[in-house]
Amino acid sequence: MRALSRTLWIVPLLFFGLFFVYPVATLFATAFTATGRGIDSSAVQVITFTVVQATLSTILTVVIGLPGAWVLARFRFPFRGTIEALSVVAFVMPTVVVAAAVGGLLSDQGPLAAVLPTGSDRGLLAILVAHVYFNLAVVLRLVGSYWRQLDPRPEEAAACLGASPLTVFRSVTLPRLAPAIWSAGVIVFLFTFTSFGIVLLLGGPGQATIEVEIQRQALFLYDLPAAALLSLVQVLIVVVLLVAQVRLSARIGEVATRGALREPATKRDRGVVTLFVAVSLLVFLGPIVVVVARALRVGQAWGLANYAGLTTAREDSVLFVPPMTAVGNSLLFAALAAVLATGVGTVVAWLLSRSARRRWADSWLLIPLGVSAVVLGFGLLLAFDTPPLAWRGSGWLVPVAQALIATPFVVRAVLPALDAIGPRVRQAAATLGASPWQVVLRVELPMVSRALAVALGFAFAISLGEFGATLFVARGDRPTVPIAIYRLLGTPGEVNQGQAMALASVLIAMTAAAVLVTDRLRVPGGSHV
Repeated sequence: MRALSRTLWIVPLLFFGLFFVYPVATLFATAFTATGRGIDSSAVQVITFTVVQATLSTILTVVIGLPGAWVLARFRFPFRGTIEALSVVAFVMPTVVVAAAVGGLLSDQGPLAAVLPTGSDRGLLAILVAHVYFNLAVVLRLVGSYWRQLDPRPEEAAACLGASPLTVFRSVTLPRLAPAIWSAGVIVFLFTFTSFGIVLLLGGPGQATIEVEIQRQALFLYDLPAAALLSLVQVLIVVVLLVAQVRLSARIGEVATRGALREPATKRDRGVVTLFVAVSLLVFLGPIVVVVARALRVGQAWGLANYAGLTTAREDSVLFVPPMTAVGNSLLFAALAAVLATGVGTVVAWLLSRSARRRWADSWLLIPLGVSAVVLGFGLLLAFDTPPLAWRGSGWLVPVAQALIATPFVVRAVLPALDAIGPRVRQAAATLGASPWQVVLRVELPMVSRALAVALGFAFAISLGEFGATLFVARGDRPTVPIAIYRLLGTPGEVNQGQAMALASVLIAMTAAAVLVTDRLRVPGGSHV
């Protein structure tokens, strides 16, 4: 078995070494050429705004998500599974789609125009709304799952002694929930700190995060050392956040049992559950409805002209190909990325299930998830731009970049299933004469086939909407749907905006289908996010 483990370690070491460590090392080497210049005032402003918007986004997401986590932890009710699935759809929704939806929702012609100041579709408010939409799933699932596992008797005893519900929550429940809340908060902060597409499309003047500034310096100003220096700052901060996340996750620990859900019995409970269902459906479906409605709007009428235009290449289009070609590109790249990520991620999960230093090995493999897609894409752009590895124009670099981002999610889906097998099953197979390879191929893989299907579907959904890394490595004549939407949204004209919304609705349908099918395959009580 040790020989098999040593052999399999070659797979992740080669993959991450060539396509992650080498590009990041190249990026660091480029950053060192800019160290003499230091961090100027504009860079300090960018870093400050990045931290401020991430902090506000995290606080809002946790505060808004906690009541919903309580409902999911305590009650069984209609639409529960639908809401959980929709929260995951929101979590993997492409950033350009959410940005377009939030922009339409908050615009001067949107449904909330009467209660919002002019220009609300660009600026900090729009950024915060989009970030909360994206990250609610983290709080709902991580905190909700942990809350469900807590013994309710301490709260019941405090209530019997006369404590009010607010006192019970503040004095008894909140301290017990603190590890899960802090863990979810760090994850949300990590995602919002590395936000790119949302801020790129919704940020106002002077509101650039580190990610957006890296893209501006690299692709528009061609100041690669400055972009690399900002990337170095971002990576160092992310490493600190990952260490904090590891420590907080260790405090949560593993709970073997899950509390039983109950029907809402009192009038208050039924009212709270009804309100939660109504608000959740409005929040998670609202942006989707906005996108579809704007795609069907043609001038002052309604129709399918925007969808019909996706099959032709206009002479004045910012795309080199018909928009529908981008759909085929996205499906192909996402399929290749999903297969690659599932293969590498499954090997990693198998090795971790047998690792004596699992916690730190697991944390090391989280780094590609924490290092932003923009930094990954920029690193790949720098590393593979010159011989003998001049692969910058290679189409296969896109699924590789997407697989790097999806692999940690695959590990999270497959590892619990491998842990559940237990050593006795493997020992029994070995006793019957099975070789280590036969144990893996004929015993373990069939037993985790459901988790593998979940991992494949989730990797496919993530790769479909990947934007940051793909923007750096995709060829101009091979755009993906997110890139096509970004280009159309950035070009004035009613036709361009309409086609962008039509493409966005197509991407929503593909992403939602992948996530909903995956969620049905998910093992109850398994990994959620």
